[in-house]
Amino acid sequence: MSGYDGLDAAALERLTGSPLVVLEASITSTQDVAHRLGAEGAPSGAVVLADEQTAGRGRQGRAWHSPGGRGVWLSVLLRPAHSPQGGVLAVRVGLAALAAVRDAAPLAAVRLRWPNDLVVADRKVGGILCEARWSGEVVAWAAVGVGVNVAGPAAAAVRDRAIALGDVAPGVSRLALVSALVPLLRAVEPLPPELTADERDAFLRAEWREPDAPETVDLAADGALVVRTPTGALDRRVSAP
Repeated sequence: MSGYDGLDAAALERLTGSPLVVLEASITSTQDVAHRLGAEGAPSGAVVLADEQTAGRGRQGRAWHSPGGRGVWLSVLLRPAHSPQGGVLAVRVGLAALAAVRDAAPLAAVRLRWPNDLVVADRKVGGILCEARWSGEVVAWAAVGVGVNVAGPAAAAVRDRAIALGDVAPGVSRLALVSALVPLLRAVEPLPPELTADERDAFLRAEWREPDAPETVDLAADGALVVRTPTGALDRRVSAP
């Protein structure tokens, strides 16, 4: 792929501060390429950016609709010095993506649905997928994937549950989102293995829940969600249903 919205790989490296940007016109998933780069010894902070994904994936192997020219489909390779606990990385990446979308599209009023969804107007606008590869008990690398629908309208097949930033923030560009997102994703690498009190508070302030979802009581330092069930008991959740 020779360019992405008018910029080549070298220009995108300068824009984002990344040591390496790999551009792909159409691939199965940016995650696949990020893992290949990890195995080949690519530097931390390397970015894979695709115009289209033909087999984009989300949590639990769910498909992610990634049409050409319509969204930001990227993965960042991280090599954390400390292996993050539980769902810490997913929450941290969610907060980074939240901040980036708010910077690129301040009119969008984006929220976070635990553990890895970006929500606008009660519909999904973006998703996060964190996949680690281990060497013994240490994380050798993590591929952090983020997909955000930018150009609207959302495809008819998913319009009842998905939305694009352009639907609520006309004029938002992919480059604005990429330039805001990549530095924030790279910045999660040196952070401690547990969530800080500020990170937990930031998540709880940004949280979006289904109307009938249990009340959230707390977000644990390892990224687990603590909710109050209809019986009044506390339930510690490490994965979404």
